[in-house]
Amino acid sequence: MESLPEILGSVAQGSFPPADGGTTVVPQHSPRDAGVLAFTAHSVVFTDEDPDWVHDTLRALDCDALAATMNPRFLAAFMARTGRRTDTIDVLAVGAPLPGRPALELTEIEDPGHPRVVSSRRRRDHVRVWAARGAVLVLGRGVGGRLEVAVEVAEEVRHRGLGRELVTAARQLAGEPVWAQVSAGNARSLRAFQAAGYRPVGSEALFTPQCHAS
Repeated sequence: MESLPEILGSVAQGSFPPADGGTTVVPQHSPRDAGVLAFTAHSVVFTDEDPDWVHDTLRALDCDALAATMNPRFLAAFMARTGRRTDTIDVLAVGAPLPGRPALELTEIEDPGHPRVVSSRRRRDHVRVWAARGAVLVLGRGVGGRLEVAVEVAEEVRHRGLGRELVTAARQLAGEPVWAQVSAGNARSLRAFQAAGYRPVGSEALFTPQCHAS
């Protein structure tokens, strides 16, 4: 059975789990991150809980089997079982690395007080931060060791394409695939990532320990 990093690595290269309506359960890559990945007609649950509990709970749901892992009742059962919390179901996208240097003028900074930086350091390791004219770009190791991007653009400089430029710069800085988790309702952010060449590949519900709620 493939590990979570191996599954993510394959997806980044365009090779997905079989669209067979099944659910694969794999161990967590780290104590911090558990959750659910839903691809086309196949889900991956990464948890250190008993796989039999996962499959039994899914079978007990009176819903479309293809949607069971993202059903609110399963997610609530997951939280109750693990004592973890979750915020939202995100669209999961990935962008291949790009050659060249960012067109933006970026300055790498240490800013632990910025809300976006604080949030990223709760959820990611080896976080690096760059500033650019009223915005920040964050890269760090998240789920399964993948490289994840987050950006924050100040209100006064929005609607100028800066978000697209930032997430494009992330692909140039990375040297490897870059992953993004975007709230499904954040249409503006989704458009920016798609315009920068990121491909939606599935959805994700991430479960973190209660201590990460602060």
